[in-house]
Amino acid sequence: MAMRPSGLRGRRSNLRQPARLRPGAVIGIAAPASPFQPEALRSGVEVLRSMGFDVVVPEGVFARLRHLAGTDAERAALLASLMLDDRVDAVMCARGGYGCLRILPLLDYPAMAARPKPLIGFSDVTALLAAVGERCNMVTFHGPLVTTLATASDRTVQSFRDALMSAEPATYRLGKGTTLRPGTAAGPVCGGNLTTLCHLVGTPYMPRLRNRILFLEDRGEAPYRIDRMLAHLKTAGCLEGLRGLVLGSFEDCGLPGDVLEVADDLLRGTGFPILAGFEAGHTDPNLTIPFGSRAVLDAGEGILRVDPGTCDP
Repeated sequence: MAMRPSGLRGRRSNLRQPARLRPGAVIGIAAPASPFQPEALRSGVEVLRSMGFDVVVPEGVFARLRHLAGTDAERAALLASLMLDDRVDAVMCARGGYGCLRILPLLDYPAMAARPKPLIGFSDVTALLAAVGERCNMVTFHGPLVTTLATASDRTVQSFRDALMSAEPATYRLGKGTTLRPGTAAGPVCGGNLTTLCHLVGTPYMPRLRNRILFLEDRGEAPYRIDRMLAHLKTAGCLEGLRGLVLGSFEDCGLPGDVLEVADDLLRGTGFPILAGFEAGHTDPNLTIPFGSRAVLDAGEGILRVDPGTCDP
C-alpha cells in the first residue's frame, strides 16, 4: 500500500458524500489510537446491533503496545483494510486516547477516496477526520466512539442514527447555549478536539479553516492551556478567514465560564459569530456532526443547521 503523505485536494464542489447507511449495513471497528476495555467494546457493539447494523470486529483491534492498540503499521493496516473493503459500509473507531497522528503518513488517501464511506469518532480521532476529510475531499463524522456508545444517552444514539442514516438536514438548537458574538455564517463545518487539532498545525494534515465554520471541544485542560492553544491557532494564522466558531463541551477545563472568558478575550476583534455550549465532545449528549457538509450558524438564536447533501464550492 502506498505510504505517501500526499493526497487529494479537490474542489469542494466535488465533495465525496458517503452513502447513507440502511438497516443491515456493516460497520467495521478500527482501533487507530489507544487500547480499550473489551467489555466496553462489547457493550457498544450491542448498541450498534440493536440499531439494526451488522458489526465486524477484527481480531487486531485487541492488540496492545504500551499506550497504543498495536504498532503503527498494525493500526494503519487494520483501518485501511476496513476502509478499502467493499463489504464494509462504515468504519467506527473503538477509542480515542492517543495514536492517530502517528499513522497519518501510512494511509493511502487516493485509495480511500475511491471508496468513500463514513468514518466516525471523536477526541484523538480528530486527526483522522481531518486528514481523511481533507485529503480525500470526503465527509467524515464527528460522533461517538464504540466504547462510549456503551453508556450513551438516547439523544446521543438518535443523533448518531440520524446523521448516518437520514439525508434530511439536521438542525441543532441549543437550549442552554451561550452567544459570545451574535451573527450568522455559512460554510463547511470542520474541527474537533482542540488539542489534537493544534498538534496538526505545521503538518501536511492540518485542514483548511478559511471560509469554514470551526467546531472545537476538549477535556481535562486547564484554562491557561485552552488559552495557549487558541492563541496558537490565532498567531499561526489558522483563524484568518474563518466564518464562524462553535464551542462544544469543555469538561474538566476549569470553573464554569472559564473557557468562555478565555475565548471571548482572546478572539475579541476577529469578527466572526461565536456560539458556545454545543452538546458534542467529551460529554453526553454527544451529538454527531457531519464534517465537510455545508452548515449555517445563527449564533444569536443558538442554531446550527447542517445539510449533508450540500457543500460550498
